[in-house]
Amino acid sequence: MSNAELDIELLTAPERLDLIGRLWESLSNADVPLTEEHRRELDRRLDRIERDGPGGITPDDLRARLRQSRR
Repeated sequence: MSNAELDIELLTAPERLDLIGRLWESLSNADVPLTEEHRRELDRRLDRIERDGPGGITPDDLRARLRQSRR
């Protein structure tokens, strides 16, 4: 592992978002252990989706709600 330091405060907001994305993508190939507690929570959520169907709102509905809340 590299000991290179990064002063995050010097990055712009778009650069920080890019860094977050790159870090997240780098984890997709990592062997991250899953605890039993996490496994149970994932199973619980999958069971709910199978029982109730997918939840949430569409991106357009979210935008409309956000616009409405600003008024």
